[in-house]
Amino acid sequence: MTLRPSAGLPELRFRAIAPEDKDGLVAGLGRLSERSVYQRFLAPKPRLTASELRYLTEVDFVDHYALVAVLAGAPDVIVGVGRWVRDAQRPGDAEVAIVIADDLQGRGVGTALGSALADAARRRGIERFTASMLPTNVAAHRLFAKISSRLELTREHGVDELVASLVAA
Repeated sequence: MTLRPSAGLPELRFRAIAPEDKDGLVAGLGRLSERSVYQRFLAPKPRLTASELRYLTEVDFVDHYALVAVLAGAPDVIVGVGRWVRDAQRPGDAEVAIVIADDLQGRGVGTALGSALADAARRRGIERFTASMLPTNVAAHRLFAKISSRLELTREHGVDELVASLVAA
C-alpha cells in the first residue's frame, strides 16, 4: 500500500515487517520523542533488547502480524510501525499497537496503518482489537474509534483499556 504525498507528507509505503528491519527499528525508536515512546510503551524505553528485536521483527503473520511505514524514497527509513498479536485464550481478539514518527503524527498515517491492520486481522478471523493506552493519548483514542464499529472503554490504574469491534470490510 502506498500513501501519496500531500502537503508536508512524503510518499510512504506500507510493507510487512522483516527480520532485516532490526536496525531500522532501533533507528526509528531513537528518532521518537520521549513522549511518543512513553505513549507507545507506557514507560520509558531507552533501547530495545536483542530478544525484543527478534520478537518485533520475526513474526508469523498468522498470530502476530506487523507492518512498517517507510519513506518511498528511502525504504530503510521506518517512520511507523503497527502490529497486532492474537490472544491465545480468545483467538477472535488481538492486541494492537501503532507508533508513528513525531513529524508525521496527525496526518492520517496512523489511520491508514490501523485500517490495513484491521483488514488483515479480519481476513485471519479476528473480530476485536484490544489496546492499553494512556487517557491523555487523545490521538490513539481517535484512531481506535475510526477503525471500529463499537468501542468499549475501561480505566484501571490510570491506563485506558479499549476494546474495538472491527468495522466490517
